[in-house]
Amino acid sequence: MRLAAITALVMVAFAANSVLNRAAVGAGHIGSMDFALIRLVAGALVLAVMASLRGGRRWLGAFRAVNIAALAVYMLGFSLAYVTVPAGAGALILFAAVQVTMFGGAVAGAEVIPARRWAGALLALAGLFWMLAPGAGSATVGAGSLMALAGVGWGIYSLRGRAGGRPLDTTAASFLGAVPLALVAWLIVGSGGATGTGVVLAVISGGATSGLGYALWYAVVPELGATRAALWQLTVPVIAVLGGVALLGEALTLRLVLSCALVVGGVAIGLSAPRRTS
Repeated sequence: MRLAAITALVMVAFAANSVLNRAAVGAGHIGSMDFALIRLVAGALVLAVMASLRGGRRWLGAFRAVNIAALAVYMLGFSLAYVTVPAGAGALILFAAVQVTMFGGAVAGAEVIPARRWAGALLALAGLFWMLAPGAGSATVGAGSLMALAGVGWGIYSLRGRAGGRPLDTTAASFLGAVPLALVAWLIVGSGGATGTGVVLAVISGGATSGLGYALWYAVVPELGATRAALWQLTVPVIAVLGGVALLGEALTLRLVLSCALVVGGVAIGLSAPRRTS
């Protein structure tokens, strides 16, 4: 129960990032690359202070090139794609790519994947397609590819968390290491401008729902394994859509309710324990 409760809290934090991004970038309060850069800087500052208070300079030895690159690919790919990809289509592409990447990592690592987990994943993905694809609009090949690349980056970053270690140290080092990459991308793409509201939303996303949320994620991934972690993340678009309904005034439809039920049902099937035979 403790593991499930913490994981559910992390999923809410992940979904909050989508809502914050929509509220900031979608409403024109801040440019997408400005949001990504501020998000990373805020996360790096909060995590660096927390890691230093807990272990001094120990976290400075936790830099890993693969972690940094994967986090930067996710953050920048998502922000760049978000300029033109509709929110629904973007979520579908992102989490489908995460699912494929993490299940692929599990197969490559010889992780045993029960049939019910495959079935649950397929049912949940079907629910996402029904929820998001028909009314989400279209995405250009370039923007869709960027979002898929972001999903691969996040999938790899999540898989790296299976190694365990000190999650706060690892996350702090990854955020700080990704800041220079985000700064280079920001200089190349250019600023889209920012209002005070946009900056505040980016800081909240970076320092709280991203930084602290990702540190918690790295704490639970070793216990979940790759495929269970992938399944849990399929709940994020559902939470994000419901958050959009509650906080951003987005429409609640019958299709939305039924597709959410499919996703939750699929995740429940995939995470269920096998029956014991007497």
